[in-house]
Amino acid sequence: MFRIAPLLLLVCVLVWPGNPALAAAGSGGDSLPSSFAVWVSMGAETPVQPAALKINPAILEEYGFASAASRNYAHGSNKLTVTVYRFKDPTGAYGFYSYLRSPSFHRADITEHSSIAPGRALILQGSLVLDAGGPNVLTIQPDLKTLAAAISAKSNQGPYPALYDHLPLNGFVGDSDRYILGQAALHEFFPISDGDWLGFASGVEAETAKYRINGEEMTLLIADFPTPQSAAKKMDSWTGIFNLNGSQKGTDKPLIYAKRSLTLVSLVYHARSQEQAEVLLGKIHSGTELTWNEPAFSLTDPNMGTVIVGIIYGTGILCMFALIAGLAFGGFRLAIKRLLPGMIFDRSSELQVIQLGLGSKPINSDDFYGLGRVTRD
Repeated sequence: MFRIAPLLLLVCVLVWPGNPALAAAGSGGDSLPSSFAVWVSMGAETPVQPAALKINPAILEEYGFASAASRNYAHGSNKLTVTVYRFKDPTGAYGFYSYLRSPSFHRADITEHSSIAPGRALILQGSLVLDAGGPNVLTIQPDLKTLAAAISAKSNQGPYPALYDHLPLNGFVGDSDRYILGQAALHEFFPISDGDWLGFASGVEAETAKYRINGEEMTLLIADFPTPQSAAKKMDSWTGIFNLNGSQKGTDKPLIYAKRSLTLVSLVYHARSQEQAEVLLGKIHSGTELTWNEPAFSLTDPNMGTVIVGIIYGTGILCMFALIAGLAFGGFRLAIKRLLPGMIFDRSSELQVIQLGLGSKPINSDDFYGLGRVTRD
């Protein structure tokens, strides 16, 4: 009997819903379909090793890279290669999708987040990122939409980061925004210092974008901190690394202009003056605002003294009603007991009293009311 236990344990492990092997088998194994629209696979899905992706391993780790695979498709003489990147969650997939974009891409109507360029298309679908390459990509967007719908069941769905919504529109360079979750990507798109100077280890997320205002280009970074206190503390620490808001004269530290709005901290690089940086900084605000202009009492509302007096009067009326009702009920009960003793209330045949049984004295219901026993002639 006990020899069966290890076998049962092995079976439980194999059929457990969280088992990766079972999950892969239950989802059909492959992320990419064997066919979609008019395109038919030319072979099985092939795993792609991280070393073959030619992407900084630190970047993949920051975005939560899990695996990658590719598949070749054909339609007549047309060929198409699709690579699918799988990430731990939609947040990491969104960041990697923004990382892959280049200035040659423009928005596409395939999914909510998709971009296209001559010979290449990028598609974000939940926790998956599709990279489709072929000479006729620009003309097959409806087919790519079918492909995105086909893999939606294989991806983890969830909300995407919302920092992009805080970016100002005036002067924004299209598709220059990048979502950042680590120092490797930060150094690539906002290279002003080495190390984790922004504080990703404490749960910070950031978004960068380029702006062109009056012919001059500036780089904006928005960082969202866990609390306003951590944001303020981090800004104070930057005075030892940067020339923050031009406060240090005659220094070779990088000049950045920064402003905090609750948990959001905005930084501008390549601005020549505070006024130039304020064009961007002045348009960024946290979604939550603290105000003191709450509506006051109107003239028709009673003042506090009237409210308190009303509460006292109301309480007194309730107490008086309870006293009168109690006396009325008690008096009525006593009157009935005197007029009809033992016939309506406390009948000896139905009287039940919970007692400890410490003595043998019988229970007399009249003892509860201080009345002498009433006997019939």
